[in-house]
Amino acid sequence: MTHHESNGEPGSFGHRHAHGEHTHEHPKGLRGVLREIFVPHGHDAADSVDDALEASAVGIRAVKISLVVLGVTAVLQVLVVLASSSVALAADTIHNFSDALTAVPLWIAFALGRRAATRRYTYGFGRAEDLAGLFVVAMIALSALIAGYEAVRRLLAPVPIEHLGWVALAGVIGFLGNETVALYRIRVGRRIGSAALIADGLHARTDGFTSLAVLLGAAGVALGFPLADPIIGLLITVAILAVLRTAARDVLRRLMDAVEPGLVTAAERALAAEPGVQGVRSLRMRWIGHRLHADVELDVAPTITLADAHRVAHEAEHTLTHVVPKLNTAVVHAYPAHAG
Repeated sequence: MTHHESNGEPGSFGHRHAHGEHTHEHPKGLRGVLREIFVPHGHDAADSVDDALEASAVGIRAVKISLVVLGVTAVLQVLVVLASSSVALAADTIHNFSDALTAVPLWIAFALGRRAATRRYTYGFGRAEDLAGLFVVAMIALSALIAGYEAVRRLLAPVPIEHLGWVALAGVIGFLGNETVALYRIRVGRRIGSAALIADGLHARTDGFTSLAVLLGAAGVALGFPLADPIIGLLITVAILAVLRTAARDVLRRLMDAVEPGLVTAAERALAAEPGVQGVRSLRMRWIGHRLHADVELDVAPTITLADAHRVAHEAEHTLTHVVPKLNTAVVHAYPAHAG
């Protein structure tokens, strides 16, 4: 539904609406694969979800499904622990259980985001999603700290690894379960524009890296190279730090109201090319959760009638919704060009 509004200032006219789409290219080859692992892109226009409530529902469904997959993964690891009687594996399984629960704050945030705006929270509750992203980033940092500590400890005081076959099996289960969840969360996060869900996918990926380290370490020990375990652990720590950098950057940018400069440039060019628009005074955009909000001030001819101002604002807003992806609201104000 289209909603028109005046901003309350003389000689101005506002128009408000929502939705959008866009296209982009991803790097190809090995560079593209590595970039997808460590720096996944924040949008995916090919299969985007532009309705705000539908996007929140998709996010909640993704959290539920990933919790089930991680729960099954942890249960399978428990069976391995019972069969092997390995204390080390038991500790790693408990760690995986606790990490799976980091999806709960994100679930709560998506549910909050579906609530209507109030007189106190006039923009709604979408920002809860970004705050949940901070918690996810903290958990990734904790994973890096634990992985690094364990690797250094085993390097300085090597601990013999027992039940190599069971350890390797647990590593395979952990890696497959966590990487499946990582790919799913990142894919859905792109579709709905959620930096927090993408960060949670990256968190699952760090747990998959840890399980991969267990597998490769066990293989190294089996081949007669016991130091393979701590060395691989250090390499995995570096990989987790790379993932942490990406997740922290994206979540903090959202909290600081950052948007991709290319979106601003494309929007300004499209607006400036609109018939009746003499200039773009200002263009501000911000993410709130997984939705974008825009506020535009345009210069129009000083002799323009109110009806023509309405038409210019309407057409400019319509253009904006087709240029900016996942746009939830757009408020376009038209001013006489001579106004200060």
